[in-house]
Amino acid sequence: MKEGQKLWTREELILAINLYCKIPFGRLHNSNPEIIKLANLIGRTASSVAYKLVNFASLDPSLKARGIKGASNASKLDAEIWNEFFNNWDVLPYESEKLLAKLQHKTIEQLNPIPEAELYREGKTKEQLVMVRVNQSFFRSSILASYNNTCCITGITQPELLVAGHIKPWSVDEKNRLNPQNGIAINALHDKAFETGLMTITLILKLKSRHRYLSKRNQSHLMNIFLTFMTSKSYFHQSFYLM
Repeated sequence: MKEGQKLWTREELILAINLYCKIPFGRLHNSNPEIIKLANLIGRTASSVAYKLVNFASLDPSLKARGIKGASNASKLDAEIWNEFFNNWDVLPYESEKLLAKLQHKTIEQLNPIPEAELYREGKTKEQLVMVRVNQSFFRSSILASYNNTCCITGITQPELLVAGHIKPWSVDEKNRLNPQNGIAINALHDKAFETGLMTITLILKLKSRHRYLSKRNQSHLMNIFLTFMTSKSYFHQSFYLM
């Protein structure tokens, strides 16, 4: 570490990952207003925060699958907090939002506006409902950032018309309800059609097995690369066919 630099704390890294999830990869630079804002909140330079986000990019499997490496000097603590965050989608996003609210001298309800009527439902405490709403908001932000605020079907880029849909339904896969890899940016109409089973999304991969340069071993290798690529946070797949 260079003279004058200070080590990143666990809380700072959690806040950095929070921001990383909300920003498209192409906007991880020190002139991004969101990066400048976080830098001011934690007493660091925008360049320092931006570089930390690029460090996290080197740990992101979805970027690795696309051949994007990010920075090469992520620390051991970077990797530990990254893994902790990405294995606890129901806990760490909420914790990160609470930290962010504290730094801004706000309540988490103020940071994530929640209608008053939503806070008093039979059978659940206010804290439970706030946590659900905050996590849902974080999930939406992460999915829209992953898809660059673009519907994967129509190309619509108006955020008000987009939904962070679930590939595996909310009621079916509880473990991955908040996992961005189980999300898809889609417009509200197609989301409803997909949710009710009126529409499915299928990607078909055709490998020309008769091509003299494409052996069965190479076919298998290409398929594995393709599956890794398509299951990244930025792409959706439902089924594949090898022909």
